[in-house]
Amino acid sequence: MHRMASQPIVIALMGPTGSGKTNFINQLTGTREAKAQHQLKSHTQGVKEFIVNLSKDRQYVFVDTPGFDDTYRSDRDILRTIADWLEEKYRGQVKLSGIIYTHRITDNRMSGSVCKNLDMFARLCGDKAAACVRLVTTMWDKVRDKELAKSRESQLVQNFWKPLIDAGARHKRFEDNSARCAWGIVEDLTGGGEALLLQEELVDVARKLNETTAGQALYTQFQKLLHEQKETIKQLQDEAKAQKDPELVKQLEVEQRRLEAELQKTWDEMGKLKIPFMRRIALFFSKKPQSVSLACSFLADTELIDVRSTRSM
Repeated sequence: MHRMASQPIVIALMGPTGSGKTNFINQLTGTREAKAQHQLKSHTQGVKEFIVNLSKDRQYVFVDTPGFDDTYRSDRDILRTIADWLEEKYRGQVKLSGIIYTHRITDNRMSGSVCKNLDMFARLCGDKAAACVRLVTTMWDKVRDKELAKSRESQLVQNFWKPLIDAGARHKRFEDNSARCAWGIVEDLTGGGEALLLQEELVDVARKLNETTAGQALYTQFQKLLHEQKETIKQLQDEAKAQKDPELVKQLEVEQRRLEAELQKTWDEMGKLKIPFMRRIALFFSKKPQSVSLACSFLADTELIDVRSTRSM
C-alpha cells in the first residue's frame, strides 16, 4: 500500500563534497542543478529539498545536504545545519524513509576528508536507522579498470563500511549514471523509517548539539587536528632555524603564520564544542537514546590497494 501525498517519502543524501549527491538527485528529479563532482569547491552550502510527484498518492522528497569538508564553512556549522533540519523534521513527526551515502568509486584512497565524512555519518545515523541506509558507489561510468574498481568496492564493504552493513545498511552501485539506475536504488525505500540517533539525542533526551555523539566525535577530530597543526608548526620553526637562505626563511615564516591562524580557528571550534565537567557527570546519569552509536573510524589517507596484485605475490 502506498502512502498518501500528505506523508511523503523523504530520502536524504549525505557524503563528501564532489561524491555525486547533486547529480544523483538530478537523475531522480530530471532537473539540471549545477554540477560539483569535478570541482574542489563545495556546491551545496545548505539543505535543499526537491519534490517529485510520481502520482497523486506517491510523493518523494529528496534532500541534498552539504559534506563535512565545505569550502567556506566549518564542520561545526555544517553539523548544525544538518542537525537543525533533522530536528525540525523529527519534531514535525517526519522520519526519513531512506538515507543515501555516496562515495566515488574512482578514489584510490580513503582521504582524511572521506574518512571524516563517513565517521560523522555513522555516528549521527546510529544502529536503528542503518536498515534505511544505502551506501552508494558513484562514478562507475568513469572507471577504466573495472576489476580494480571491484577490488576497491570489496574493501569498502568488508572494511570501511562493515559497521554500517552489519547493522543493516546495504551497498548499491550507481552504475550507469541514469535515472533508471537512480530509481532502482531508492525504489525499496518506502517504509515509515526510523529516527536517527542524532534526532533522538536532540529531541527525545533533550541534549545540546555539542552533547550528542556526532558533536563529541567532531570535538575529538578537532583535538587530533590541533595536535597535527602544533607538530607542523614546530617542524617549520626547526626548519627555519636550520636554513641560511633568507628568502626561504621568509617563506617558512609566512607558512608558519598561516598555520598559526588555522590553529587558532581549530582552538575556537573546540571551545564551542567542549562540555563542562559537571555537565558531563549529569549526562552520564541522564536518560539515554534508544539507538546505539556506530563508529567508522579509520586511519586517514589509507590506500585502497589492488587486491589482484597482492594475490599474485
